[in-house]
Amino acid sequence: MFKQVAAILLTVGVVLAFPTDPYGQPVYKSEPIPYNYAYGVKDDYAGTDFGHNENSDGSTAKGSYNVALPDGRIQTVSYVADHYNGYQAQVSYKGEAQYPHQYGPAVTFKPQYQPSYQPSYQPQPSYQ
Repeated sequence: MFKQVAAILLTVGVVLAFPTDPYGQPVYKSEPIPYNYAYGVKDDYAGTDFGHNENSDGSTAKGSYNVALPDGRIQTVSYVADHYNGYQAQVSYKGEAQYPHQYGPAVTFKPQYQPSYQPSYQPQPSYQ
């Protein structure tokens, strides 16, 4: 009986002696840092139009992003996110969806880069 109790106490002591983090790296907690940022892209040639802005006081982030949809509407998502309530978004649309009855030719873009070099040799076929 004494040997069983001693074995159990020895096992418990060994388990408690090990650190909770096996890699021994300290955990650093830093204070939240307020930030804000914004960007926007509008390229009429390619037809892209979107943007995003966000403000944070360090604990709650508030912002919105928008994108021009293929049907002609603009979709805007406004959101609030924090550690307690999670991500809460409200989606709104501006404009009326347009669906044309006739479609034109596919939009193609020509490459803007044209190589200005010539190969140093002209390959010739090896067969007759």
